[in-house]
Amino acid sequence: MIEAYFSHLSALLDRVLKTQKESIKKASLLLEEALEASNTVFAFGTGHSHMLSEELFYRAGGLVKVYPIFDEPLMLHVSASRSSEIERREGYAAALLDKTPLKENDLIFIFSNSGRNAVPVEMALEAKKRGAKTVCITNLTHSTASASRHSSGKKLYEICDVVIDNCGCKGDAAMDIDGLKCGPTSTAVGAAILWAAVCEAVRSLKKRGSLCEVFLSSNLDGSDEVNQAYIDKYNPSIPML
Repeated sequence: MIEAYFSHLSALLDRVLKTQKESIKKASLLLEEALEASNTVFAFGTGHSHMLSEELFYRAGGLVKVYPIFDEPLMLHVSASRSSEIERREGYAAALLDKTPLKENDLIFIFSNSGRNAVPVEMALEAKKRGAKTVCITNLTHSTASASRHSSGKKLYEICDVVIDNCGCKGDAAMDIDGLKCGPTSTAVGAAILWAAVCEAVRSLKKRGSLCEVFLSSNLDGSDEVNQAYIDKYNPSIPML
């Protein structure tokens, strides 16, 4: 199964590159526009999808001006089962956004494999109401086969400005082991999609001579001074730094 999982993941990444390249380019263009205009990039996900928000935030080789919307009840370390319950509640995302500085022309990435639960759907709806641009990474195979859990009847892919399909299977677990489904792919593929979009945006900004702020690894000698300057600059607006 070691070889089988790697082979499956490699094939998925190839499929994403072939079928989602234009959508990834659109996401990278929105990143460019936001950063060049000194706007902020937000990131949000519930359950395991919140890991992609962590992946984008305060990362060696990652963008500096990223505001992750972290909410402990929606993560896994307080109560994993309760987080599944909370992500179905309407009204929750609007209250979360009220606590952030999200404004018109900011950009928010929303991660949800199923794209059906009330909180990520509401996050997209509320962000658009406030004038932000929205990008989602979701699983269209799963989402199109499932009913929405939001009163609008909408799913995430029906709301966002840019939709990127992680090309996963229904239920995410990709490997069949004697009738047991195992081996999700959404995190690995989602991270690859994210960094492809970021790298393309950075390439374009650098080519045009625009300001491009990227963290260095804190484990490289000489990086502390550079990173601390970024932290001092943005800590007032991104308190998680």
